[in-house]
Amino acid sequence: MDLLAGIDLGSTSLKCVIYNLDGDVVASGSRPTEKFNPYPDHPDWSVWQPEQIWGGTAAAMKEAVASLADPRQVKGVAVTGMGMDGVPIDEQGNWLYPFINWHDPRTEPQLSWWQRHIGAEESFRIGGNTLWRFNTALRLLWMAEHEPQILARTDKWLLIEDFLNFMLCGRRATDYTMASCTLLFDQQKRDWSEEILARTGIERRLLCDPLPSGTVLGGVTEAAAEATGLAPGTPVVLGGHDYLCGALPVGAFAPGVVLDVTGTWGIVLTAAPKPILTPEVGRYGLTVETHVARDTYAVWGGAVASDMLEWYRKEYGHQALQLAQQEGGVDWDYLMAEAAASPAGARGIMFLPHMSAAGCPVVDARSLGAFVGLSSFAKSGDMLRAIIEGLDYQVLDMVTAFKTGLGINPDRLVVVGGATRNHFWMQNKADVVGLPIEVPEVEEATPLGAAILAGIGIGLYRDEQDAFERVYKPGKVYQPDPQLAPNYADWYQIYRQLYPALAPVSHQLYEQFRV
Repeated sequence: MDLLAGIDLGSTSLKCVIYNLDGDVVASGSRPTEKFNPYPDHPDWSVWQPEQIWGGTAAAMKEAVASLADPRQVKGVAVTGMGMDGVPIDEQGNWLYPFINWHDPRTEPQLSWWQRHIGAEESFRIGGNTLWRFNTALRLLWMAEHEPQILARTDKWLLIEDFLNFMLCGRRATDYTMASCTLLFDQQKRDWSEEILARTGIERRLLCDPLPSGTVLGGVTEAAAEATGLAPGTPVVLGGHDYLCGALPVGAFAPGVVLDVTGTWGIVLTAAPKPILTPEVGRYGLTVETHVARDTYAVWGGAVASDMLEWYRKEYGHQALQLAQQEGGVDWDYLMAEAAASPAGARGIMFLPHMSAAGCPVVDARSLGAFVGLSSFAKSGDMLRAIIEGLDYQVLDMVTAFKTGLGINPDRLVVVGGATRNHFWMQNKADVVGLPIEVPEVEEATPLGAAILAGIGIGLYRDEQDAFERVYKPGKVYQPDPQLAPNYADWYQIYRQLYPALAPVSHQLYEQFRV
């Protein structure tokens, strides 16, 4: 039986999932992604350690492959995951510095420099990017200023997926979607922007050659085979950015399909035949980048999402954890039951989901999260429901940006991601957004998308459409509640006032306590 492996490098877990050609999970393995704060003088500086990223991923792969009768059943492997985080390596392949991860605020001065000297409109015109403090180019500028001796020794700056591909097969390369999130990529040329490189002083030699997703890079080395359990010589194929890989098994590479990826980040995206790089689109906080699907682009809006629920779970979910240990189940079941018991509107409590800055439709690195409407009647379930409703209002913000910025009026949202297992959240999303929510029966869409790219690269699928027709399985559709949806439409008008009202206060607090 021919099998394909998808590796997903996420902010919370490192996964390897092995599929048959119909998209069914055959085996899987997982290890936690460990975030480190190793700088006593800068407790908010945050990194991924390369040895943990490789070691954890290799262990997850070995766990999955061990379930197979023969590792040679895996005909190809591809990597997907988070973007922007990168590591410098020297000519011998040694890493010289940890990954500065996307939680780390150290590049705020470089973001300010970029805004003054290049600007949001010019960045969007060339690369289709919105400006985040964790864009790859800003890490390179920080390194040039603070660790120039390391940058001088650097042969290539490998983005996190590129690093894993290098560890698997020894090739130093990147794909168009990873390159798209660096601020250094020209979407029209699908190559590095000579203009931006000249204006920033970033050296072209540091950057890997960009190639299309689905390109075969090489075979698994003997050393990587020993670490992962894969057979030596197994083809390693270029994957791509996680949410774009997640689009493949649900058909969101075809125009008209609007996808909502609900995970650590919330992403709403649609495909486009060409890059739409007008100032009007950029002003809505949308990003335009190359898709993992050949000869296709993607337009998306995004913001941090379930990371805030993880924060609540960690800080305030102790009772739910105790109940899960005593009575069985998992703590999320108890937390979501508590949120569902709160009435719609969370007794007047609203949550502004900007704990990791504001995304689409207003990109603001200095905006902070907030609960508004607290009273002595508030219960913990109300607070949790307010977070979920706030995240769904954020999705409605993105859908509204699609309508006003692109003229796209979706008749439904296709939703993938870990949150799709949460029925309460999906129903609330339908009620808040006012659209049907379709949740296909696709297991782990993101690594499945990577596996599809591996299959296309080695010829087991003809193209994206062929793979989609093989793996797609329709699932549950959540319809908006006709009684609740009008209420949420009214409450959304209140929610929209939160950011402009709180921004001046957030900016003052940010300057006092975050910079």
